[in-house]
Amino acid sequence: MIPQNFKDILSNTDNSGFYQTLALIFFMLFFVALIIYVFSKPKKYYKEEEEAPLQDDEDDDFNLKN
Repeated sequence: MIPQNFKDILSNTDNSGFYQTLALIFFMLFFVALIIYVFSKPKKYYKEEEEAPLQDDEDDDFNLKN
């Protein structure tokens, strides 16, 4: 039998439950680390990034004003 998708490949192995648990733990750790990273930044950082598109850059080479 030729496996049709990834689910068929993993369901036929002996340790499929282990792989699913490992993947769940990996993704949960990734998202928890991402949330900690985002909340650890000071609010000033996000305020500066929020206003960046609205600021006028005088030192741009792309400025077409003469």
